[in-house]
Amino acid sequence: MKQYRTLLFYKFAHVPNAEEYAHQHLLFARNLGVMGRVLFAEEGINGTISGTIAQCDRYMEHLSNDPIFAGIEFKIDEEDEITSHKLHVRYRPEIIHFGVPDINPCDLTGNYLEPDEVLAMKDQPDVVMLDTRNNMEHLVGKFKNAITLDLQTFRDFPEKVDQLREELKDKRIITYCTGGIRCEKATAYMIKAGFDANKLFQIHGGIIKYAKETGGTDFDGYCYVFDKRVVTPINEVNPTIISKCHICDTPEIRMVNCSNPECNEHFVLCEKCGWEMEGACCTACKEHPRRRIYDGTGYYTRNGKQLFNSKQSNAQSV
Repeated sequence: MKQYRTLLFYKFAHVPNAEEYAHQHLLFARNLGVMGRVLFAEEGINGTISGTIAQCDRYMEHLSNDPIFAGIEFKIDEEDEITSHKLHVRYRPEIIHFGVPDINPCDLTGNYLEPDEVLAMKDQPDVVMLDTRNNMEHLVGKFKNAITLDLQTFRDFPEKVDQLREELKDKRIITYCTGGIRCEKATAYMIKAGFDANKLFQIHGGIIKYAKETGGTDFDGYCYVFDKRVVTPINEVNPTIISKCHICDTPEIRMVNCSNPECNEHFVLCEKCGWEMEGACCTACKEHPRRRIYDGTGYYTRNGKQLFNSKQSNAQSV
């Protein structure tokens, strides 16, 4: 048995005085000794927590026993080590930043499909899989034949999906994301925007739950996650690698931050090119006077502490 766990979770619920709630939760999490990132808003909670089995059990018990979050579901990954090195508990206006007012998944959202239902339905002629994640994520992994959108952030979703209205009008649409939270808002928006609610679905538990219950069939590549792991294997049935080294185009899943701090681009880089480019994404960045020392990892430090995926430091997506 592995000694550690990573928990992914969210729940839309009314949280009174969410800013104070976040402060109290920070004190609890510090005392428990877990690491990770948790966001609170008046609309609910969204988080990733890493700790020992005992710590994670206590953490899940604490949230599950809170009437506000009754019924909260956790995606649990067994790990050999802690997958987060810091603890951040924050109050935010939204637990997943969408920027569209009056979208409340507690009142309106797409129809849930369990993983086995997705497996049975996804290849039917009138069905399309729609990825609600950002470019960086579907670069390294996505469902076979899925529609991907050019999204720098989730806030771009409304504009991009509106452009597909005519193309998708006769289709049944299965939306997906890492753990399910983005699909809650995405489908709510699509229904309000005029998509047929009876033809709009989302995977209950997202990619992570689908993988655990189906073996990840037909998910090409790896799943991007917002912790130290960066990417994690999903498909045990027919696995592939779809991402390529930014420099030499060889199949690769390893992601780094550019060694030029003024660029800090997050991109795929094989080990050979990493050393040759000294961790930079291009010649100009390699020659930049402020280029950081590349140690083979592509992670850099500030004030002696490790930075992980610093360009996405404000992101928290499940």
